Amino acid sequence: MREIVLDTETTGLDPLAGHRIVEVGCIELFNTVATGKTFHAYFNPEMIMPAGAQDIHGLTDEFLSDKPLFADRVEELLAFIGDAQLVIHNAQFDIGFLNAELDRVGRPKLVNAYVDTVSVARRKFPGQRVSLDALCERFSIDNSSRTKHGALLDSELLAEVYLELNGGRQRDLGLAPEVAVVSLLPAADATVRPARPHAASAAELAAHAEFLKKLKDPVWLAA
Repeated sequence: MREIVLDTETTGLDPLAGHRIVEVGCIELFNTVATGKTFHAYFNPEMIMPAGAQDIHGLTDEFLSDKPLFADRVEELLAFIGDAQLVIHNAQFDIGFLNAELDRVGRPKLVNAYVDTVSVARRKFPGQRVSLDALCERFSIDNSSRTKHGALLDSELLAEVYLELNGGRQRDLGLAPEVAVVSLLPAADATVRPARPHAASAAELAAHAEFLKKLKDPVWLAA
């Protein structure tokens, strides 16, 4: 199954208050294994970056000033997502922002099925912390490079967390899709060896009888 792990960075918490997306990071999975295909883009939000948001992701007005508008890359983003199931940590937040941006450019809202890994983690670990950092710690996933939030890095970490939430690498031994599925049927040109005879020879029967004489009080003769 094709899935897209997705994360966004924004100028704030509420798209209805005019806050905008400034970064999108996506990673393609096939049967929960990363294929190596990604989508990553920074966007000019056409507004001043609030200090609180900048403290979270580190994206400044100067850095974003020459980046494309969301409208400039929306078609590329939608083509990458396609009809895949989305995997998002706190999905309502990211989907709400994406739908607000799509509405601004006259595109329909996303209708993709999605998995909210926050909800999955809460069901799996009730009462425990389920932030991305907490789940990385729980599953011994190295997140030492996550000094600031970043959409692509967070998607990479979430892809690993999602794999662990689904049972870990034993599901397919961590193999890439092209080698993860092995046919159990013999190849058409395989040489089929005839079955070996199972009947014991006279010598084997005689040796077995001698061996039985050496046993004392065998269990099959017990009353």
